[in-house]
Amino acid sequence: MLKKFFIGLAVLLAIFAIVVALQPSSFRIERNASINAAPDKVFTQVNDFHNWQDWSPWAKLDPKASSQYAGPKSGEGAKFSWDGNSNVGVGAMTIMQSQPHKNIGIKLDFVEPMAATSDVRFTFKPNGKKTDVTWTMEGQASFIEKAMALLVFDRDEMIGGMFEKGLKNLDAASQAASR
Repeated sequence: MLKKFFIGLAVLLAIFAIVVALQPSSFRIERNASINAAPDKVFTQVNDFHNWQDWSPWAKLDPKASSQYAGPKSGEGAKFSWDGNSNVGVGAMTIMQSQPHKNIGIKLDFVEPMAATSDVRFTFKPNGKKTDVTWTMEGQASFIEKAMALLVFDRDEMIGGMFEKGLKNLDAASQAASR
Protein backbone atom coordinates (compact mmCIF):
# COMPACT_ATOMS: atom_id res chain seq x y z
CA MET A 1 0.00 0.00 0.00
CA LEU A 2 2.75 2.44 0.97
CA LYS A 3 4.73 1.41 -2.11
CA LYS A 4 1.77 2.31 -4.38
CA PHE A 5 1.47 5.69 -2.66
CA PHE A 6 5.13 6.52 -3.33
CA ILE A 7 4.90 5.31 -6.92
CA GLY A 8 1.82 7.48 -7.45
CA LEU A 9 3.59 10.44 -5.85
CA ALA A 10 6.63 9.90 -8.08
CA VAL A 11 4.41 9.77 -11.16
CA LEU A 12 2.67 13.02 -10.15
CA LEU A 13 6.01 14.73 -9.54
CA ALA A 14 7.30 13.51 -12.91
CA ILE A 15 4.19 14.86 -14.66
CA PHE A 16 4.57 18.18 -12.85
CA ALA A 17 8.26 18.36 -13.84
CA ILE A 18 7.33 17.73 -17.48
CA VAL A 19 4.63 20.42 -17.39
CA VAL A 20 7.11 22.89 -15.85
CA ALA A 21 9.80 22.01 -18.38
CA LEU A 22 7.35 22.64 -21.25
CA GLN A 23 6.64 26.21 -20.07
CA PRO A 24 8.26 29.00 -22.10
CA SER A 25 11.86 29.69 -21.11
CA SER A 26 11.52 33.39 -21.74
CA PHE A 27 9.03 36.00 -20.61
CA ARG A 28 7.93 39.47 -21.65
CA ILE A 29 5.81 41.86 -19.62
CA GLU A 30 4.58 45.09 -21.17
CA ARG A 31 2.35 47.95 -20.11
CA ASN A 32 1.50 51.22 -21.87
CA ALA A 33 0.17 54.57 -20.72
CA SER A 34 -0.40 58.02 -22.08
CA ILE A 35 1.38 60.50 -19.80
CA ASN A 36 0.14 64.09 -19.58
CA ALA A 37 3.56 65.68 -20.11
CA ALA A 38 6.04 66.30 -22.93
CA PRO A 39 8.52 63.52 -23.78
CA ASP A 40 11.49 65.46 -22.34
CA LYS A 41 9.80 65.71 -18.92
CA VAL A 42 8.85 62.02 -18.84
CA PHE A 43 12.27 60.94 -20.15
CA THR A 44 14.02 62.90 -17.39
CA GLN A 45 11.98 61.14 -14.70
CA VAL A 46 13.11 57.72 -15.93
CA ASN A 47 16.66 58.57 -17.06
CA ASP A 48 17.74 59.69 -13.56
CA PHE A 49 17.42 56.96 -10.90
CA HIS A 50 17.29 59.65 -8.21
CA ASN A 51 13.76 60.46 -9.49
CA TRP A 52 12.53 56.88 -9.20
CA GLN A 53 11.83 57.28 -5.46
CA ASP A 54 9.01 59.65 -6.45
CA TRP A 55 7.21 57.31 -8.82
CA SER A 56 8.47 53.71 -8.62
CA PRO A 57 5.86 51.48 -6.97
CA TRP A 58 8.64 49.37 -5.46
CA ALA A 59 10.04 52.40 -3.58
CA LYS A 60 6.70 52.63 -1.78
CA LEU A 61 6.91 48.97 -0.66
CA ASP A 62 9.99 49.66 1.46
CA PRO A 63 10.69 53.35 2.09
CA LYS A 64 13.48 52.29 4.49
CA ALA A 65 15.42 50.27 1.91
CA SER A 66 19.05 51.31 1.65
CA SER A 67 20.04 52.59 -1.75
CA GLN A 68 23.23 53.60 -3.50
CA TYR A 69 23.94 55.46 -6.72
CA ALA A 70 27.07 55.05 -8.81
CA GLY A 71 28.38 56.33 -12.12
CA PRO A 72 26.96 59.38 -13.82
CA LYS A 73 23.91 61.10 -12.30
CA SER A 74 21.76 60.02 -15.25
CA GLY A 75 21.93 58.31 -18.62
CA GLU A 76 24.19 55.52 -19.79
CA GLY A 77 26.28 54.05 -17.00
CA ALA A 78 24.09 55.36 -14.17
CA LYS A 79 23.59 52.66 -11.56
CA PHE A 80 21.15 52.25 -8.69
CA SER A 81 21.37 49.44 -6.14
CA TRP A 82 19.12 48.62 -3.22
CA ASP A 83 18.85 46.35 -0.22
CA GLY A 84 15.37 46.13 1.20
CA ASN A 85 12.76 44.02 2.88
CA SER A 86 11.22 40.86 1.40
CA ASN A 87 8.90 42.97 -0.79
CA VAL A 88 11.77 44.55 -2.75
CA GLY A 89 14.74 42.26 -2.16
CA VAL A 90 18.31 43.09 -3.12
CA GLY A 91 19.44 44.13 -6.57
CA ALA A 92 20.79 46.72 -8.97
CA MET A 93 19.82 48.52 -12.17
CA THR A 94 22.20 49.98 -14.74
CA ILE A 95 21.21 52.21 -17.65
CA MET A 96 22.75 50.53 -20.69
CA GLN A 97 21.20 52.73 -23.38
CA SER A 98 19.73 56.21 -23.28
CA GLN A 99 18.40 57.96 -26.37
CA PRO A 100 17.01 61.33 -25.24
CA HIS A 101 13.23 61.51 -25.37
CA LYS A 102 13.02 58.17 -27.27
CA ASN A 103 14.04 55.16 -25.16
CA ILE A 104 15.99 53.90 -22.19
CA GLY A 105 17.39 50.37 -21.82
CA ILE A 106 18.15 49.07 -18.34
CA LYS A 107 19.86 45.91 -17.10
CA LEU A 108 18.04 44.71 -13.97
CA ASP A 109 19.95 42.32 -11.70
CA PHE A 110 18.22 40.72 -8.73
CA VAL A 111 20.29 39.07 -6.01
CA GLU A 112 17.50 38.27 -3.54
CA PRO A 113 14.97 36.76 -3.13
CA MET A 114 16.16 34.91 -6.25
CA ALA A 115 19.07 35.69 -8.55
CA ALA A 116 17.85 36.81 -11.98
CA THR A 117 18.74 39.24 -14.75
CA SER A 118 16.21 40.97 -16.98
CA ASP A 119 16.21 43.65 -19.65
CA VAL A 120 13.92 46.60 -19.01
CA ARG A 121 13.01 49.15 -21.66
CA PHE A 122 11.07 52.39 -21.65
CA THR A 123 10.01 53.94 -24.95
CA PHE A 124 8.60 57.45 -25.31
CA LYS A 125 6.52 58.66 -28.25
CA PRO A 126 5.05 62.16 -28.56
CA ASN A 127 1.25 62.19 -28.83
CA GLY A 128 0.09 65.81 -29.07
CA LYS A 129 0.74 67.36 -25.64
CA LYS A 130 1.14 63.89 -24.13
CA THR A 131 3.72 61.13 -24.26
CA ASP A 132 2.91 57.49 -24.92
CA VAL A 133 5.15 55.39 -22.69
CA THR A 134 5.76 51.66 -23.01
CA TRP A 135 7.46 49.84 -20.11
CA THR A 136 8.68 46.33 -20.87
CA MET A 137 10.67 43.68 -19.07
CA GLU A 138 12.12 40.59 -20.74
CA GLY A 139 14.17 37.75 -19.42
CA GLN A 140 14.81 34.05 -19.14
CA ALA A 141 12.98 31.89 -16.62
CA SER A 142 14.78 29.09 -14.78
CA PHE A 143 13.05 25.81 -13.98
CA ILE A 144 12.32 27.02 -10.44
CA GLU A 145 10.91 30.34 -11.72
CA LYS A 146 8.68 28.49 -14.18
CA ALA A 147 7.43 26.21 -11.37
CA MET A 148 6.74 29.19 -9.12
CA ALA A 149 4.89 30.93 -11.94
CA LEU A 150 2.63 27.88 -12.23
CA LEU A 151 2.06 27.40 -8.51
CA VAL A 152 2.51 30.69 -6.70
CA PHE A 153 2.09 33.77 -8.86
CA ASP A 154 1.25 35.02 -12.30
CA ARG A 155 4.34 37.00 -13.34
CA ASP A 156 2.46 39.14 -15.86
CA GLU A 157 -0.28 39.98 -13.38
CA MET A 158 2.09 40.71 -10.49
CA ILE A 159 4.79 42.70 -12.29
CA GLY A 160 2.40 44.14 -14.87
CA GLY A 161 0.21 45.42 -12.04
CA MET A 162 3.23 47.17 -10.54
CA PHE A 163 4.07 48.64 -13.95
CA GLU A 164 0.53 50.03 -14.15
CA LYS A 165 0.89 51.69 -10.73
CA GLY A 166 4.31 52.99 -11.70
CA LEU A 167 3.03 54.51 -14.93
CA LYS A 168 0.27 56.33 -13.01
CA ASN A 169 2.87 57.60 -10.55
CA LEU A 170 5.16 58.56 -13.46
CA ASP A 171 2.29 60.56 -14.93
CA ALA A 172 1.87 62.51 -11.67
CA ALA A 173 5.63 63.05 -11.24
CA SER A 174 6.03 64.19 -14.87
CA GLN A 175 3.14 66.62 -14.55
CA ALA A 176 4.61 68.03 -11.33
CA ALA A 177 8.00 68.46 -13.07
CA SER A 178 6.24 70.33 -15.90
CA ARG A 179 4.86 72.98 -13.56
